[in-house]
Formats: sequence, C-alpha cells, structure tokens
Amino acid sequence: MKYFRLIIGIGSIALTACNRTIATTSLPTAPTAVITPVPVMSPSLDVSTTTATILPTVAIPTIAIPTVAPLPQPIVTPSPAQIGDYLVIDELKRPQFMAQSRDILKAASLPDTKVNFNATDLLVVLKSTRKYFRDRLDRDPDLQREGILGTQGVKVSDILKTLDFMVLTIQQDITAKRAIRLQDPQFLNTHFRAIQWTAFNPTATEEKRIRMTKYAVFTHPGSRTPTTEFNAGLYALKPDSDIEAIRLKYTKQDVLTNIYEPEGKEFGNVEPLAYLDREGLESALMQGTILVKFTDGKSAFFNVDRHNNIPYVKGLTPTEQKRYWYFKPVTAIKGFGQTIETKISLKPGVTFAGDVLNIGLGRIVVTENAIAGKPQLRMGIIADTGGAFLPNLHQLDFLTGVFDTKEDFNAHIRKLPEYTKAYILVKRSPRSSTATNLSSGRPSQN
Repeated sequence: MKYFRLIIGIGSIALTACNRTIATTSLPTAPTAVITPVPVMSPSLDVSTTTATILPTVAIPTIAIPTVAPLPQPIVTPSPAQIGDYLVIDELKRPQFMAQSRDILKAASLPDTKVNFNATDLLVVLKSTRKYFRDRLDRDPDLQREGILGTQGVKVSDILKTLDFMVLTIQQDITAKRAIRLQDPQFLNTHFRAIQWTAFNPTATEEKRIRMTKYAVFTHPGSRTPTTEFNAGLYALKPDSDIEAIRLKYTKQDVLTNIYEPEGKEFGNVEPLAYLDREGLESALMQGTILVKFTDGKSAFFNVDRHNNIPYVKGLTPTEQKRYWYFKPVTAIKGFGQTIETKISLKPGVTFAGDVLNIGLGRIVVTENAIAGKPQLRMGIIADTGGAFLPNLHQLDFLTGVFDTKEDFNAHIRKLPEYTKAYILVKRSPRSSTATNLSSGRPSQN
C-alpha cells in the first residue's frame, strides 16, 4: 500500500570526493662512458651537467647505487563527521542528504514493562513479510538494502533471523497456550539488540521523537457503473493489454477525463472495478486500500497494484498530484510488494508504514509512551510504505483499522500519541546472547 502524507521537502546535498596522487621519482640513468670518479658523483646528480675525463686504460671501481625507499603513504584518520555517515536516498534512489548514524541510532534496553500487541495478528504480518523476503529477495533490490542499520553492523540476514525467531516463538507459545514471550521485556532484552531510533529531520532538527501518524482503510459508497454521483473510476490493468504502455502514459488528471470510458480513446484497454466520487478516489489513492460498498448491497476490498511512475510531490495537494494507481480486488488489507499477488498481508494494530529504503522493510519496532507516568510499549513491523516516506527518518504511520467515517477514525486516533520513543529490535547472534531453549524459554545448560 502506498500512502501520500504531506511532508516538507528536503533539498539535495551534493557529494564531493577528492583524489590523492603520489608522484614517483625516476633515478638517473648510469653513464656508459668510463669516467674518473673525482669527485664521485652523488646518485642524485644529473650526469648531463658533469664534465667527464676519458681514460682508456684505467680500471674504474664499481659504484653501488643506493636503493630509494618508496614514499611513505599518509595515514588518514577519519574525522568524527566521517564515521557512521549514511547517504539517504529518495524513491528514485537519488541521493538527498547525509545523516550521522551516531545521532540517530544507539544501543539501548527496553523498559521493564509488558509489550502490547495482538499475537495472532502480529504472526500473520510476520509470516507474510518473511514469505515476501523468501520469495522475492533475489528479484527485489529494495529488500537487499541494509539501510542506515547497516552502519550498526546489521545485515539483511540479521533481519531474516529476527523474523524467523519471532514467528517460531509466537507459534510455539500459541500452540502451548502460554504467555507470549515476545511480550516479556526481559526475554526481548536477552535475545534481541534494542537500537533506539532518534528522529532525524533536516528541516526540524530539534524534534528527537518519532512522529507517529495514523492511517486506516475507509469504507466508501460506490457503483459498478458510472453515474452522475460516482464518476471517478478505479481501474485494473488487463493482462492481455500492453500494460507498460498504458500505465506509464497517463496522469491522474488524464484518467479523470474518461479516457477509459466508452467515449474515450483508451476504452477497452483497462478493466473498470468500481466508480467513486472524487473524495472516495482520493481516499483510495492515499490510503492504498478501500472497502467499497456498492449500491447493490455488496462490498469488496480493492488495493493499489501499480502506478504510472510519476513521483509523489511533497507540498502539492492530493487533487493536484499526477500519480495514478491502478487497483486490483483483494480479500485483505495489503501492504508492500512488487505485485498484487506478492504484497504483504496487513493487520491493524501491528503494522507500520515507513521508509523501506533507508530504515528497511521487515524491521521490528517497539514504541514507548508514558501514560500516567508509566511507560507503555507497543510492538509492530514495518510492512508498508508510501511516497511520503521516501526519504523519511523521523516518521512512522500506524495502521489503525477499518472505519466507516472520518469522524470515527478521528475519534479513535485522539487516544493515540502524536510522537513516540522508538526502538528497533534485531536478533542477537548466539555468541552475544544466552542460548535459549525455545520450547521452554529457559536458558540452555549446553
């Protein structure tokens, strides 16, 4: 799912590099004439400027030419500003700005309080995310990025181990009908590195907490055929058409001129799925998934599939955005993925949308907020993204649920914090943590 939040744009910072060249000195060529070594010439003396006396019968002693040692290479000590540098990229993989890892990530421990989440829902998203990694790692270059966590020694393989360990742990606990160990901060601190994530926004550097926006799936009325009220179409790309030519050719404004309708020049090249009013269309494009309640009494989920490759422009109002998404019918809320068939299945309450290029897909996040002076922890996973998050090192978008109205949604999110402290969990290697018998949760005696 793609989400388009309004975020202040950030300028590019040009990168510079300097080249260092070390000159080498050639030794003078030894003279072929027999010369009287009075005085003996220094090896560095230019023989072309020396007057030689030729003696045909006098033996000349051999002069050993000293070996010239190579010039010593300078020892370059990186300045503090060079240590932990991370180049932040945007949606098109273009460099945007440099960030200092040490100012954003640091080792920490979770507070000693229970971590809240629905274990069954989190298991669904964990398994779906792990499957996406397993099936698409070789074909989706975004999955191969370590992101800024790479400056902390975190590899993509560590993320896979984290997902595997969490899936196995929750499955065992649910099967055994016992307490969920991933909700125990002591268990988490033992088996995971907790890396505190401090917000970094080049345009608002004073705010260190992570901004936590909220998104949802909304229900909207719609029609299966265009009407006066419902005249903005959701369309699907047809497998038997030239998909690339169609999807890359038109802007959202072009589509709204009814080019895919009977009177339009591209009629028949896409499949109409539903017709909404303009508010419903913009909601579907922004949220990524929509539940349409048709006039015939039936309803269906639709999720974004592929867009026209026009970037989301920060600072531009939604109606003026030229990006247009083509949709497909789905049976559940869907998140990140190259195709609709491979997209990650999402559950509200345990899913975050975030910067999958610079923070990373599949990163486990624990948020911390104080209620009545006591820390409250919540766990979720970055399994979704959007144009507003590329790049974005200071924000997460929390999937809150399915709502009939904006009023219902706003009433719900009033209870949620606007800013949060955040930690990213990474499975420790066996050498850096106490080995644990997963069947019991107790330290192993081996």
